[in-house]
Amino acid sequence: MPTSPLWLFGYGSLIWRIDFPFEERRTAALGGWTRRFWQRSTDHRGTVAAPGRVVTLIPDAAAVCWGVAYRLPLENLDRTLADLDYREKNGYQRQSVTLETATGPLDGIAYVADEANPHFEQSSIEIMAPVIARAAGPSGANREYVFELEAALAALSQPDPHVTEVAHAVRTEVGGSTNRA
Repeated sequence: MPTSPLWLFGYGSLIWRIDFPFEERRTAALGGWTRRFWQRSTDHRGTVAAPGRVVTLIPDAAAVCWGVAYRLPLENLDRTLADLDYREKNGYQRQSVTLETATGPLDGIAYVADEANPHFEQSSIEIMAPVIARAAGPSGANREYVFELEAALAALSQPDPHVTEVAHAVRTEVGGSTNRA
């Protein structure tokens, strides 16, 4: 069992859909990575027959991805990580990362779905927007995921241009509605 804090980096739904224990939360940045809607979701925001789209991290030396770092409690850490592994099972793997915060760097983990997983699909916003506008799964409508992420990043004062572009395209696709259902 670890004796030092373990920090989890949330850059997608882990920013606002917090269903795990944590002891502290900080705004954090991950250098060298960018967020993209290049992961098909067949378990949360879509189905096997009609996959939705969720974000993953893509290496980009010039980029910085903003999100939230959560200090996970050492008590029952194995159980917390097992629950997170299950939540992020659709192609995501834990990766060690160094996060930057206002109080200094933190060693942590992030769940990354790289291009080797079977659900990875790089595509344009024009192709993704209609998919996101229509898809829904056990965790709700895919467009809700996009709008929640956009709002969460705005609340952190760290809007992401890719997320903003996708949200705009999805709103256009659904006729300008920002309805979250």
